[in-house]
Amino acid sequence: MAKTTNPFTFLQQVRSETAKVTWPSRRETMISTVMVLGFAVIAMIFFFAADQLMAFAVEQILGMGR
Repeated sequence: MAKTTNPFTFLQQVRSETAKVTWPSRRETMISTVMVLGFAVIAMIFFFAADQLMAFAVEQILGMGR
């Protein structure tokens, strides 16, 4: 059976654990954000190119024009 904790004790524990967290610096956050956006753009370009290539291949195979 799980032991229940009163809300006041729970909030104290939460504050204690939050104080142990190593938060990223502003610079680290900006670098990570730029990297994520960059990889998202690369993925977007890749999937767009793959879609266009497959659409072209299907048109050629089925002999249908746009």
